[in-house]
Amino acid sequence: MNSEKIARINELARKAKAEGLTEAELRERDLLRREYIDSVKANLTAQLDHTWVVDENGSKRPLRKKTQ
Repeated sequence: MNSEKIARINELARKAKAEGLTEAELRERDLLRREYIDSVKANLTAQLDHTWVVDENGSKRPLRKKTQ
């Protein structure tokens, strides 16, 4: 998700509070929000998949098993 889309989400949020949104703007907001949430989830999953834990005996293991 790029900064232009995030700025648009914030713009729509401000407009929604001030005067309300049209049906087209509501759909756009919902799509942008869904894309943002999916992006955050993908980033978090990638971080978890690349995090390792060192056990007491010194061996390393992945924090969680990678999902397909």
